[in-house]
Amino acid sequence: MPELPEVETMRRGLSPVVGRRITRIEKVRCRHKPITMRPSLAAIRRRITGRTIQAVERAGKRIVLCLDGGDRLLIHPRMAGLVLLHDPPDTEHLRLRIHLSGREARKLLYWDRRGLGTIELLDAKALAALNASGTLGPDALQTTTKSLRRRLAGSRRAIKVALLDQRAIAGIGNLYASEILHVARIHPECRCRQLTAAQWRRLHAAIIEVLQQAIDLEGSTLSDGTYRNALNQAGRYQNHHRVYQRTGQVCTTCGDARIVRNVQSQRSTFFCPRCQKPPSG
Repeated sequence: MPELPEVETMRRGLSPVVGRRITRIEKVRCRHKPITMRPSLAAIRRRITGRTIQAVERAGKRIVLCLDGGDRLLIHPRMAGLVLLHDPPDTEHLRLRIHLSGREARKLLYWDRRGLGTIELLDAKALAALNASGTLGPDALQTTTKSLRRRLAGSRRAIKVALLDQRAIAGIGNLYASEILHVARIHPECRCRQLTAAQWRRLHAAIIEVLQQAIDLEGSTLSDGTYRNALNQAGRYQNHHRVYQRTGQVCTTCGDARIVRNVQSQRSTFFCPRCQKPPSG
């Protein structure tokens, strides 16, 4: 968390900064674990001060500020980071202020409760090398059934674990993997190589359906209240979760079985044992 829907919601909320010039970048004094910045803050400050933000894009779970001159500022919120235009959930975990020209959208804030996020400035050459490295697969909203099957079908991994591999498909995290597999009626422990052609088609359709619905509802704000959109408002998709964090509750799809939780690769997985039959053998 945040995953593709939350980051895409942030990206859309940041649209007012497009066309604004960066006048100052300020690291906020914070007594908690520092975030990672590459290169140093001083180097980033020298390169981006005076630059104009030409576009705000998303790469998987990263926000990308596209600057004139070709540089890209990549903001990776990881587990508990937020990119905001207005007051953050608290000032204790505020990490960075980017001051902007103009009367509106005067600043862009980076807030991170756990300090796991990263901010990285790349020039065109470094960005091309990153894209060619294979560390980030095709975006989950832009992949096809054929591409999904080609990248994963030969794997011995459980499909739930494979969906979390950002090198194979970018943007899906633990929450939405459980939701997607429920909609696709696929058991999370089913091996990739066991899936039929029909299951791959259902899986691709479920990826698009779940992620798009979550984006329309501006993401999921869980019980810890960490995730907020760019205007510091809660998302609404948590009110539509089918299985995630619903252990012991009746499945809203079949209306009969109760949601089960297990652990895969040290991550919680939620599923309905009736809607999602276990793999044979």
